Amino acid sequence: MKKTRFCKFNANNEKGFTLLEIIVVVFILGLLAAIVAPKIIGRTDDARIADAKMQIRNFETALKLYKLDNGFYPETSQGLQALVEQPATGRIPQKYRQGGYLEQKTIPDDPWGNPYLYLCPGLHGDFDIMSFGADGKEGGEGKDADIRNWDMK
Repeated sequence: MKKTRFCKFNANNEKGFTLLEIIVVVFILGLLAAIVAPKIIGRTDDARIADAKMQIRNFETALKLYKLDNGFYPETSQGLQALVEQPATGRIPQKYRQGGYLEQKTIPDDPWGNPYLYLCPGLHGDFDIMSFGADGKEGGEGKDADIRNWDMK
C-alpha cells in the first residue's frame, strides 16, 4: 500500500511580509520620490532649451552650406523650408544640393510645438533664427525666454 503524504499547514513557516514591513517600504519609496521627482521634472525644461539651441545651430550650418553652394541665403518668404526642398518662387538657387541641406526631410517645430522664425536679411546678422520658448510669445524669462541664434554661446 502506498503512503500518501499531505502537507500540513504550519503557521510558523509562513513566508511573506508583515504590514509594518510594507509600510516601511512604501514610506521609503515615497521619500525617494519626493527627493528625486522635483530634480527630474525641473530638467525637462532645460532639455527642451538645449534641444532648441541645437536645432538652431543645425539650421545655421545648413544655411551656410546653402550659401556656399548658391551664393546667397534663402529669402524670408522661402523660409527654412528651402533647406529641405528647392524653392520655386523668389530667388531660385541654381546649384541646389540634391536631397536638401538637412538630414531629416522636414523642418521640425521647436520643442514646444511652435515653428521657428526665420528672417533674412536678419536684424542681427545675415539671418536671424528664433524660438519664442515655452510660452510661444516674444520675450519672457526662464523657460519662456526667447532662444535666438545671435545671442547663443
